[in-house]
Amino acid sequence: MEAVKLIANNKKAFHDYFIEERYEAGIELAGTEVKSLRMGKCSIKEAYVEIKKGEAFVVQMHIPPYEMGNIFNRDPVRRRRLLLHKAEIRKLDAASQEKGYTLVPLQVYFKKGRAKVEVGLAKGKKLYDKRQTIAKKDARREAEREYKQKFK
Repeated sequence: MEAVKLIANNKKAFHDYFIEERYEAGIELAGTEVKSLRMGKCSIKEAYVEIKKGEAFVVQMHIPPYEMGNIFNRDPVRRRRLLLHKAEIRKLDAASQEKGYTLVPLQVYFKKGRAKVEVGLAKGKKLYDKRQTIAKKDARREAEREYKQKFK
């Protein structure tokens, strides 16, 4: 099994959306951004994926400047190109044009030494769906707690 080092996870996306499909994409980064990621610094809470002119970009992904980077540091929230196959980009573009669908980054990680982003094709949840999800989580937690106390 391949070693995967998780850097950032977007829990908010799972709360706000139903994730229908997942894609793995590479990210085009500058050297100091990679070093900052290796230190575990990244935020994708407000990030989303945008497709323009046949290219996919992750927007609002925050990678703080590397402390030792001086003049080589880039803007922390710049648009970063995602490395996907043309067919995948076309498929994602067509799917995201449908009403209610969006593309969100789910997690950022290193796989075989390369920075990757997991992109999800997501459909927005309504308020009652969110309540239902929270109720299921609470019920599961309660059942686990009872099970733990029973076999203590």
